[in-house]
Formats: sequence, C-alpha cells, structure tokens
Amino acid sequence: MIYSILLLIPLTSCVSGSVVNVTQSSYQAEENHNVTLEWTFKTRTDGSIKSINIYCEMLNDLTPFILFHLHEGVEVSESQNKRFAGRVQFDKDVLREGRLRLHMSRLRTDDSGLYVCDVLTVYGEGSRKCLLNVTERVQPKPETPNTTSGGKDPSTTGSPSQPVSPGLIVLYCAVGLVVVMVVGTLLGVCYYLRRKHSMNPPPPEEQVPMNP
Repeated sequence: MIYSILLLIPLTSCVSGSVVNVTQSSYQAEENHNVTLEWTFKTRTDGSIKSINIYCEMLNDLTPFILFHLHEGVEVSESQNKRFAGRVQFDKDVLREGRLRLHMSRLRTDDSGLYVCDVLTVYGEGSRKCLLNVTERVQPKPETPNTTSGGKDPSTTGSPSQPVSPGLIVLYCAVGLVVVMVVGTLLGVCYYLRRKHSMNPPPPEEQVPMNP
C-alpha cells in the first residue's frame, strides 16, 4: 500500500529542485537488454569530483537495494547489492560535467521498480527518482512447415512423388492377386483341354471306294 502511494508521488519531486534533475521520469526495457538511467546535477566547473557524493537505491516492494554509491568521487562497490554486481557501470568522464549515467546490463524482470538517487555537492543536496519497467522477452514463434505446396519440399527440384497410402497398397495387391488367379485359371483350362484331346483322338475318316 505504501509502495503504491510512493508511485503516486510526482516522479520529479525532490528535496532541492535546483541541485538534481532526472533526464527521464520513466524507462521501458525488455528482459536481457540494457538501459541507461541518467541524472544531472550542479557541480564545480574546475573538473574535480572529490566534492561529489551520490547514493542511489532501487525500491521494490519497499525493500531498498543499493544500486550505486559514490563517496567523494570514488565508487564504493562494497555497498552495492549483490543483485546488481557486474551489471551496473557509470561514466566517470561525464560525472565531471554534472551528469550521472548508470548503465544497467542483462536486465531482469525483477529490476522493475522505483530508482532514487540522492546527490550531495557544494551547492547542496537533492534527490530525484525515476521508474523502470522491465517486461518479459518475447520468444520467437517456431517456424511451421509450408503447407501451401501440397506437402512438397520447396527445397527440392522437379516433382517429387507423393507417398503412397496404405489403402492404395492393399488395393494394388488385391488387383494383382485377382489377375494371377484369372491367368492361372485360364492356363489350367487350356492344359486340361489339350490333355483331353490327346487322350481321345478323333476316329479315322472312312475311305470312299473309287469307281473303276
């Protein structure tokens, strides 16, 4: 409930508006991608960063996690929460110009939350916050086989033969069996008739006497 109330507070509110500003009030990113959070603040123009102290936290369900800690221009990596270890880098060069750029890599969905940075310089102290929303990565859909070509493989040339269905195989076998039976029957009848004819020769023709 309290966390929801914090989100309703204007993201551009701060303790001292003239010291710190946030480049964006909200960020949108995808899981496993990278994002850069940026704040600007007043600092000296002589290039020294020893007078800069920064303390950044990430609030998720009211549980604070230290994101970045800079003490007198030196990063205190021991203070960083282990969930951000190796995933947060800052630009030291632009820090001299009064810009805090935090590069977050390999984003996770649980990185979503409210990020607050408190900056202390010779001009005073101030804080700004921004909201980061990390969405799940959309998995690509698996490719489906092309069914518009009637099941033919488009990578082959010519006209590949269609697979023969089991029903056609049975039909071919039945027709072949019938043909064999008919041919066998005809051959048997022919053999029987020839054998019968050879066993019963026709009687000899009567000789008609010739007139003298």
